[in-house]
Order: sequence, then C-alpha cells, then structure tokens
Amino acid sequence: MRFLALDVKILPVPAQRGLSGPFFYGLLCCVAFNVLGGVKNVLADEFPSLRRQADIVRLVRQDCGSCHGMTLAGGLGPALLPALLHDKPAESLVATILYGRPGTPMPPWGDFLSENEARWIVDKLQKGFPDEP
Repeated sequence: MRFLALDVKILPVPAQRGLSGPFFYGLLCCVAFNVLGGVKNVLADEFPSLRRQADIVRLVRQDCGSCHGMTLAGGLGPALLPALLHDKPAESLVATILYGRPGTPMPPWGDFLSENEARWIVDKLQKGFPDEP
C-alpha cells in the first residue's frame, strides 16, 4: 500500500487497477481543487470586499443614521457608540440588525445585508465606526 500526504492527513492510495497512477492523482487533484475552492469562497464571504464595505459604511451612516443620529450618537434610536456597545453580545446585535426589533421602529435589514456583513458592522460599531469614504 502506498500513501499520499495531503494537508497533514495521510490517505491510503489504493493499488487496485483503475484507482492508481495518473487517473487517481487527477481525480484527487480535482476533488482537492473543488474542496479548496469551496473553502476560499467561505473565507471570501467572511468579510465584505472593500467596495462593499464602503457601501455598508454609507448605508449605516445614512440609513441607520436617520434614526440613530448622523454621528450615531443617538436620536429616535439609541446611540451606537463603542462605549455603549463594547460589552453587548455581538450575536444579539447581529440578530437585531438582521431581524429588527418587533414592536419598535427598528426594521429588519436581512433583505439587504448578509449575516457576515451584519457581523462586520457590529465589529466596527464596537470599535468605532468608520466615516464615509
């Protein structure tokens, strides 16, 4: 039995006819390419692109700012400043962005933002939200 090292795992390479040699390695490369391509797509979705970040900053400053204040220091909605948000659970803030707060003026933004984009917003709000570009 031969072995092939792949990402720290050792996989046995069957020596049976049809599953050895170039065919097997070609198949293995195709599978690895698809798996790694999928990982790349997941990682790419982790953070918004720079262009999308600029769009989100504009959305938060303009649309969210219409209730939370243009400087996010409060208005109809509460202030969204780091000093007030740093100890709030991020998951709760993400849920509020995506699903809104029923019975309040806070609307859901899940039709416009992905979960990862909402996480990015929360991260920035808790650290100090950037100005519009």
